[in-house]
This record gives sequence, C-alpha cells and structure tokens, in this order.
Amino acid sequence: MVSTPPAVATATARHYLPEVAPTELAGRSPNQFLLPLTARVNDQDSLEIGGCDVPDLVKKFGSPLYIVDEHSLRTACQQYRDGFARHYPGESQVLYASKAWNCLAICAIVASEGLGVDVVSGGELLTALKAGVSSTKLYLHGNNKSLEELRLAADAGCTIVVDNWHELRLLTQWLGNEGAQYAPARVMLRLTPGIECHTHEYIRTGHLDSKFGFDPDQLPEVFAFVSQQSSLNCVGLHAHIGSQIFELQPHEDLGSVMVQWLELAATYGIEVKELNIGGGLGIRYTESDDPPSIEAWVKVVADAVAKACQQSQRSLPKLLCEPGRSLIGSTCVTAYTVGSQKEIPGIRTYLSVDGGMSDNPRPITYQSLYRALIANRMSAPLSETVTVAGKHCESGDILIKAASLPPAEAGDILVVNATGAYNYSMASNYNRVPRPAAVLVCDGEANLIVQRETYEDLLRQDCLPDRLVP
Repeated sequence: MVSTPPAVATATARHYLPEVAPTELAGRSPNQFLLPLTARVNDQDSLEIGGCDVPDLVKKFGSPLYIVDEHSLRTACQQYRDGFARHYPGESQVLYASKAWNCLAICAIVASEGLGVDVVSGGELLTALKAGVSSTKLYLHGNNKSLEELRLAADAGCTIVVDNWHELRLLTQWLGNEGAQYAPARVMLRLTPGIECHTHEYIRTGHLDSKFGFDPDQLPEVFAFVSQQSSLNCVGLHAHIGSQIFELQPHEDLGSVMVQWLELAATYGIEVKELNIGGGLGIRYTESDDPPSIEAWVKVVADAVAKACQQSQRSLPKLLCEPGRSLIGSTCVTAYTVGSQKEIPGIRTYLSVDGGMSDNPRPITYQSLYRALIANRMSAPLSETVTVAGKHCESGDILIKAASLPPAEAGDILVVNATGAYNYSMASNYNRVPRPAAVLVCDGEANLIVQRETYEDLLRQDCLPDRLVP
C-alpha cells in the first residue's frame, strides 16, 4: 500500500504529527495518533519526542534505536484506569498485557500508574516481579505452561489463568503432592467465547477455532471438576477476542456472554468474583486506521457488564481488562540510519536502513503497514515513493513497500512510527545481528532502558566442544 500524504505538492512529514497543544495532551487518546503525543518539529527542522531531538539520540545511543515516550505511555495508562473508575460502578483493575513489551522499565511505569501485569511466561513473570509489580496484580497466562512456570507463579502468589484440561490436571496433581503448601491456588478459567472480529487471522483468539481456552460446550464438565478441587480457589473467568480491533460491538457482546458464564458457574457452587474481558483495542498505524478512543472502549465494556449483571440481578464482579498494544504501541518509534539505495528504473527504488526484520518482524509476519519519515528534514517535500528495505539476507525483509519520503541520502535518520508493540518483544538475532537499544524520553531527558547487544553477547551462550577448538 502506498503511503499517501495530503494531495498537495508541498506535503511534508509534519502531517504525521499529533498537532495537539501541550495543554491538551492529557486528554487525547494516544492510540489514535501516528506518532507519540509529544512529537513535534524543533528549530533544527528535526523530529523531537519527549523534548529530545531524535537525530541527537541516534548520535548518542546508535541505531537502530527504539524511542519510548513516557508521557504517552502514562497517559494511556491513566485513561484506562480513570475510565473504568468513571464508567464501571463496581471494582476494576487494568492489567498491562506485557507480551507487547516486557522489560523492567515498562513494567515499573505501568505499575506506578496502578496497573497490574499480565504475563505469559516465567521470564515475563520474573521481570514484572523484579520491576516491583505486586504479586496480587500479576496474572499468568499461556496455553502450554510448564510445571516450572506453574511453580514460579504459585511461589510468587500470583493468579494462574488456566487454559485447558492438560493444565488443569497438571496443576491439581502438583498441588495435591509436592505443591501442597501452595493450595488453594488462586486461578481463573480461560474460555473461548466464539466471537468473530475483523482482524488478522493470526491474532484472532476469540473464535472457536483457536488454540486458547476451554470451548463453551466443555463448561459444565470444567465447572463440575473445578468445584470438587479443594486445591483450587477459582476466583474468575477470562476471555479475549483478538487484537488490533476497531469494532466496539464484539466487546459489548463479550460482556453479556461472560455474565451468562458467571451464572452457569454459580450453579456448580463456584463464586466468580472477577471477570477479565481481555484487551484488543487497536491503534493507528496508517492514516486510514480509525480506532476508537480508550475512553470509548472502556465505556462499552463497562456498560455491557454492568447492564448484564443488572438484568440477571447479580452483584457486580471485579472487572479486569488487559490492553497491551493500545498502551505501548503508539508511544514508541524506531530510528534507523539510511545506507544504500538501489534504483530499478520503471519499477522501484530500494532505500536500505541498518535494521529490519530482526527489530521489526511484523511486516514479514503479519504484512503489517507502517509510515516512515526522515527525522532530520521534517519540512522537506515528500516527493519520492521508495521501498524501505532492511539489511538482512532475506528478500522479504521489507519494512514499508511504498513510503512517501523526501529524497534521502546515506546518513539520514529514518523513523518508523508506532513500533512499541511486539517489535522489541519479537526481535531476534537473525543473521547474528545484535538487538537494538531502547531509550525512554521525558521532558528533555533520555534514559537507556535496554542496552544494545554486542557481538560478544551473541557468543555468550555458544558452546564449542574441545574436539572442535581450532
């Protein structure tokens, strides 16, 4: 898809900016903008984020470089947290789905805003604990948790979201033997609601053909089994319908479906105290994307659950949600340094940067679309259409197939928007390329939150048998 700026000859990268006055930033939903809320053009005609000049950040920290705007992240956290306080008459808790980006600094920021954290592995769990997240606000997900991960969760005292029969039996057997000291373990049950929504096939998790959760026709058997296990304290139900969703109706439907499950659980003597309606709110990657605001999403799900409980004359459960992308996605950009160019007359021009699929695998995995700009010349007319290519030995290593940019030169700083969700977390060492550094920017200060890997780091886990030593 071609990056299409306004149809005027003088179009520049400035049209990607939020164009929000500093006094209005707190009230704007970060997921609805292409760039972080604090993005602006400074007197050097450079992109500035969090009061920091992006080309200067590259000079100091190198590239590729993930740049996270703390203000945008805190604003998104506050909008979720305060939105539930306004729209849901019962107790609520927002959890950050840390699979989007799990590191010490990000977990610490969301925890300082009162959010809990959803983790899906022992590594994510340990990181959240080290960042100071309270175990009472930690929830472990996953469709194939190992016994070691279940032990870590039980030892930490966090909630385990049970996904399937194998895990349910594994957990109860362990709790009945060597894990008896952790019984009763605090658990939730993940259920598949069978709700379809328009998103990429790989990130639809609510429809029946999914690897996640118990199917609806299994519920009577599951509830009967759980009700007989003294080693389990089943406090809630969980469901999630997908990711990068712009529709509100599926989330409204999910709320009413989950209250029906709550009623069914009660017939088996299970008192459901918590309902977790997942996340899934999308963000703006391109001009054509039009996601609802955080406030609108919160109001829909809160009203749906409250209405369903009122109709069934049930007390309100504690309402949980677990946004990931809509919290972190729009808060970050990735800065690259431009290198070689290859012009194929009449076909295309390839503009290569010093990163690619190892720091952003989403285009090659999901065919994801992004926008790009030249950060050191923000007012230059967007007069060329080029294909932004990565440096990896892979023909499919393309970040943007048709990007509208000014004429670029080697050494220019190219910035790709909205790279906070699943870029760092899915980064790899393909071609033995070290993973990038990440910095947190706020009020003109830049702090390193992830160090750049070195070549020595790549060799650290390698083992060379003595007989192969040269």
